[in-house]
Amino acid sequence: MKTEQEELLTVDDLKISFSMYRAGLRKTELRVIQSLSLRVNAGEILAVVGSSGSGKSLLAHAILGILPGNASVTGSLHYRGQPLTPALQEKCRGSEIMFIPQSVDYLDPLMRIDKQVVGVRGTKEKQKKAFARYGLSKDVEKYYPFQLSGGMARRVLVSTAVIGEPKLIVADEPTPGLDLKMAMETLSNFRQLADAGAGVLLITHDIDLALSVADRIAVFYAGTTFEIAPVADFKTGPEALRHPYSKALVNALPQTGFEPIPGTQPYAGNLPKGCLFADRCPCRTAECGGKIPMRELRDGEVRCVHAA
Repeated sequence: MKTEQEELLTVDDLKISFSMYRAGLRKTELRVIQSLSLRVNAGEILAVVGSSGSGKSLLAHAILGILPGNASVTGSLHYRGQPLTPALQEKCRGSEIMFIPQSVDYLDPLMRIDKQVVGVRGTKEKQKKAFARYGLSKDVEKYYPFQLSGGMARRVLVSTAVIGEPKLIVADEPTPGLDLKMAMETLSNFRQLADAGAGVLLITHDIDLALSVADRIAVFYAGTTFEIAPVADFKTGPEALRHPYSKALVNALPQTGFEPIPGTQPYAGNLPKGCLFADRCPCRTAECGGKIPMRELRDGEVRCVHAA
């Protein structure tokens, strides 16, 4: 049995809007994150899954404090019990909080790879060990980013996060471009870091990979957290889950029949009232048109009036 672990990251009712100008220079606010809530404990991997546009990467950028200047953030972000202010983000970013971005464009095109990986916290020895672990030759450390293939660049980004001693790793789609063996090796390293006391927020489209290493899974939809459940519930099958969308995700996996559901995720600028999944849900009733908060249920959390 696991002992009580420190709560590293707490996200409560996070909302993100972007200022936009329409015809006639009319300024409007487009809310793209409606209500995201989760926590990441020391010693665990929380995987975040959901379709494109569900808010996964924006959550990562909000945690790191790297949203664009036209973004407006409300709700609360706490790191180790302290408000995650811009000053704290700057202090912890790249040291206690490590980010593995989705895009390889985050690599500095004018800096050699070894200098980027070592940074201010790592050592040359740790960099060499990380490169050997991820199948990067000694020559790679002298390269510039334009000399890397997509898969090599991805492995370099992962190396920057694992050579130090981070307390929290935010990994945004860290495995695309890697073959299955290397992807599993990367996730295995995350597991080792978590077992040593770090917390990992793993953002991924690949539920199967998430199931292999995660402790809990958070399901996002249209900028909202729908469910957070132990990974064992996803492995058991739809009957163990709480939200109809989570059940549909599992049913859509190849090994469970690849059953699609009709309809599409709503656009941020034209959201329905109440449950954002209601127009696609076989369980919808009039109750689904009101405000639906997250609630605890069967060792998990869910945003659904009908979940039992």
